[in-house]
Amino acid sequence: MGRSAAFFDLDRTLLRGASGPVIGAALRQAGILPERHLPGEGVVYRVFDVVGETLPSMALARQAVAVASGWSADAVVEAAHVAAEVLAGHVQPWAHQLMEEHRAAGRLVVLATTTPFDVVKPFAERLGLDDVIATRYGRHDDGTYDGSIVGNFVWGPGKLAAVRTWAKEHDVDLSESWAYSDSVYDTPLLQAVGNPTAVNPDPRLQLLAKVRRWPVLHLDAPPGVPKVVGVELQQAARPLLRPQAFPFARIDIKGIERIPTEGPVLLVANHRSYFDPLVVAMAAARAGRPIRFLGKKEVFDAPVLGRFVRSIGTIEVDRGSGSHDPLRAAARALDAGEVVAIMPEGTIPRGPSFFDPVLKGRSGAARLAAMTGAPVIPVGLWGTERVWPRSSKLPRVVTLNPPRVAVRVGPPVSGLTGKVAPDTKRLMAAIVDQLPPEARLRREPTEAELKASYPGGKVPPA
Repeated sequence: MGRSAAFFDLDRTLLRGASGPVIGAALRQAGILPERHLPGEGVVYRVFDVVGETLPSMALARQAVAVASGWSADAVVEAAHVAAEVLAGHVQPWAHQLMEEHRAAGRLVVLATTTPFDVVKPFAERLGLDDVIATRYGRHDDGTYDGSIVGNFVWGPGKLAAVRTWAKEHDVDLSESWAYSDSVYDTPLLQAVGNPTAVNPDPRLQLLAKVRRWPVLHLDAPPGVPKVVGVELQQAARPLLRPQAFPFARIDIKGIERIPTEGPVLLVANHRSYFDPLVVAMAAARAGRPIRFLGKKEVFDAPVLGRFVRSIGTIEVDRGSGSHDPLRAAARALDAGEVVAIMPEGTIPRGPSFFDPVLKGRSGAARLAAMTGAPVIPVGLWGTERVWPRSSKLPRVVTLNPPRVAVRVGPPVSGLTGKVAPDTKRLMAAIVDQLPPEARLRREPTEAELKASYPGGKVPPA
């Protein structure tokens, strides 16, 4: 048995879209391509980004070797190094995670693409990939391209042939290997490996993957988060995540501008109600960001609700297991540039603890901050318990006087030391800073308030 490898396609797989615009810009900057764009060039790339490879687009790619005839290969490689820096920023956020998993398992990570070898080799080096399988252009003795292709045109059956040749030379067993692609034209390669995966699949590959039960991934979203026409559920629901959609509450959100519009963010909030995750998601949606919560195992065990929370990328936490897997999963999400939300109290306080002005947090948020270095943004919630108290199984959607709900997003928490205990206290203090003055007053709750803080409204015996 030989070694195993993971073969990744480039456009719409490792990258969000086509590499052509970036490569073309680098070649124009180097004076290799003329400044004038071809008529309809932008339209071709936009169509490709939406529907993937087509026979006409690949026919054009096949003819590119003739266009390159006479170009200096060294000049192309130099321009490709410029393009590599830009393309590295276009790599799908979860692709890095996936490649690292393969490396950790001892597999070779290989780029397999139709794009010319000289153009993508610097990019592969920039990512630290083990090798490149790509279309190679012939050269004259003077180092200029001669208008021919050496070996296979690495597309469709030609890609499979090139991969098989490479695998034989490197003692790689395809039946023990992985392949990732967005294109139905890569079906020959996907069929040849033991572990095929459709990534951001075009419509025909989507159907084929369903029939053959191949896994489907979208490397711009956490594993297991489905997409329909390239849109995940949270993005589709974003127009509904606004205060006007909830007439049974007067939701007042301020400080949205403090949530970064890109990059990793750890939101930490207090917990007063089952309504809390919705208003935190509403704040993130107004900042244009999907959000990944850490949620209790009990929620995942519910038949309908469990399927829903999985579909939006919620991270399961089994508090009784003592497992560190949830924190590791949350750290991976932050490393991929996601927004992760955690409520350090762990659960809604009940009884007198619900009215304690001093918030007590668990260590998870502080540990995540230390593990990842992600900016920590505090969110103060107030009044959510009047919409959906712990004593009720459903929110109070019928009311003549909708309660006011305040959501306040604070500035990034400063002064974190990497030490769990003091950092947890600092995070909880930062959350309290976003609450109204009444939250800081110690008082005796009424009997009705106490009942509302217990499941079912039942106060346990003293």
